[in-house]
Amino acid sequence: MQSRSIQRYLQNRIGVTYGLAGLFLLAAVLAAISIGTISIPPLDIVTIIGSKWFGFDLPETVDPMYSNIVYTIRLPRVLLALLVGSSLAVAGASFQGLLRNPLADPYTLGVSSGASVGAVITLFFHWSIPFIGKFTLPFFSIICSIITVFLVLWFAQKVERTMKVETIILTGIIFSSFLGSLISLMIALTGEELRQIIGWLLGSVSMRGWDYITIIFPFFLIGTIVLILNGKELNGMSFGEEQARHIGISVHQRKLIILIAGSILTGSAVAVSGTIGFVGLVIPHFLRRIVGHDHKHLLPLSIITGGGFLVLADLLSRTIIAPTELPIGVITALIGAPMFAYILLKKRGSSS
Repeated sequence: MQSRSIQRYLQNRIGVTYGLAGLFLLAAVLAAISIGTISIPPLDIVTIIGSKWFGFDLPETVDPMYSNIVYTIRLPRVLLALLVGSSLAVAGASFQGLLRNPLADPYTLGVSSGASVGAVITLFFHWSIPFIGKFTLPFFSIICSIITVFLVLWFAQKVERTMKVETIILTGIIFSSFLGSLISLMIALTGEELRQIIGWLLGSVSMRGWDYITIIFPFFLIGTIVLILNGKELNGMSFGEEQARHIGISVHQRKLIILIAGSILTGSAVAVSGTIGFVGLVIPHFLRRIVGHDHKHLLPLSIITGGGFLVLADLLSRTIIAPTELPIGVITALIGAPMFAYILLKKRGSSS
């Protein structure tokens, strides 16, 4: 009887968390579309989006100028921030579960930097693969992110055969620093031609438009579906690889699938928005304290909350010192870096 009441309490708590996460995302989206140089009432926003999607005429009470601002400028920007934040958060949650460490995320593992190298090279040489066209940029970004994550694992194994999690994370930080220096060197040697990419590398979803949403959305769907389908396996591997093998999980195969799916999400996000750090670190850690380590709930909640978090970060980036716009990566770093230090200190304290 007691165990049943505890189970019911946990289910209610998780249900409330889903409800609050959904409200947080909705509020963040409406606020980001509403607030700007011209403020637009939330009811008008819903009416404009409904008229576009369902084909009914816009009421005369709604200013036609609002329709252009909402649907052409603000809505694609907000949706892109949502997709990027969701991609980075769910990738971070999967990496943390796989490596059993709250410090793991696409940024600290060097995956974001690898994706940035692929994106910068593609932009600089104006590469375009026939038949895939505009998907060339995320393609090379994803390929470089996958190569980076496997190089990190290979190097960590060479350093320490047991591949402790701390070794993998330190290796990832080393690779991230090296690849970041490589990008800086390319910019310095090339001169003005690559200087415009500096702003992109700092992270932004400004002036991207609907085309960028069509670029990231297929990869977002593939990556998130694969990770959610592997939620049970992530739960098993969070107790250690030996325990996972005992319960029938093909550890090597699942690890490969999860790493590739996380790299797909990271690479596509970096390709459309630049390097945005700490989203994959902060959001899963915060949610894990609320719903625990069950990835069946942690991954979907990371998608919802990560999207809302980056939408709000983008809103801050364009309003905090308006009309000047800050790179969104600056906002996430200001929030994420102290959080990273807090997690590190807490982890060191608990281990000692």
